[in-house]
Amino acid sequence: MDKDPKKVDAARARANALTPAERSEIAKRAADTRWNKDLPEAIYTGEIEVGDAQLSCAVLENGIRVLTQSDMMRALGRSRQAKGRGFYDADVNLPAFLTAKNLKPFIPDELYVTSSQIEFRLPSGQKAFGYRAEMLPQVCEVYLKARDGGGLTKNQEHIAKQADILIRGLATVGIVALVDEATGYQRDRAADALARILEKFIAKELQPWVQTFPDVFYEQLFRLRKLDFPRETVKRPQYFGHLTNDIIYDRLAPGLREELRKTTPKLPSGRRKHHMHRKLTPDMGHPKLREHLASVTTIMRLSATYEDFKSNLDKIHPRYGETIPMDFGSEGL
Repeated sequence: MDKDPKKVDAARARANALTPAERSEIAKRAADTRWNKDLPEAIYTGEIEVGDAQLSCAVLENGIRVLTQSDMMRALGRSRQAKGRGFYDADVNLPAFLTAKNLKPFIPDELYVTSSQIEFRLPSGQKAFGYRAEMLPQVCEVYLKARDGGGLTKNQEHIAKQADILIRGLATVGIVALVDEATGYQRDRAADALARILEKFIAKELQPWVQTFPDVFYEQLFRLRKLDFPRETVKRPQYFGHLTNDIIYDRLAPGLREELRKTTPKLPSGRRKHHMHRKLTPDMGHPKLREHLASVTTIMRLSATYEDFKSNLDKIHPRYGETIPMDFGSEGL
């Protein structure tokens, strides 16, 4: 549509008549209008240390834990600074550090869904960009799998090295717990937090079966129990179920194992009708289980014996309701 020349001249004349201060105020109001979108606010903020990286983190008003985009970039050894949504590849919903074509065979399907950039507002009112905190170990796993599979380019090797440092740091404590502690969110949880946790973890309907426990979990468990790993069958020793309850479900969420037992009936043979993980919710229960499994598997790999593994596991992921064991050594006696 053609603009009226007289109106354009009048508008230009008004603009020329404005003082610098008036122009600045108009520009500020326009910027505020553009930026004041309906963004979730960070109600808790803090910093965590993972490996040799310092990461700014926040808990948003909707309960999502986030790490700032720029800090995640630096933690992964990326020198290029984050630039908001322009940093995305045009064809896929992935952040820049995952868009290299050689990485795609190592990226799980769920990462395409959960890796969306999150815009939020800091307590100061400033807009920020970030990613879900749970995404950091997933990204590290992509680079480590690519490295182990010989799929990295030369200029990606330093990222894999940094990912190795980060994943070892994350093995000391779950990323969500780190964020909650750093921001103070854990101190202000509602009194009915336990009921809310179980409601988010346990689904009302049975979920379709998908392979959830990776082969490496059982491979490491067989090694630590000094057993040969049978690759030609999926059968496991029956007592592995008791070990899994202890290693996984007793440490995943408070009261979770007991609630899952109530909702997963046993057959006359004594086996459960369904795998207990099929009662976990797809948006909370399964992601938390995968995160815990990744941490547990890392601890397994770093442990020489089952006793060594259990000692490390009790320190890093104690059962809910138990005190974390402390090693004071001879000087503490």
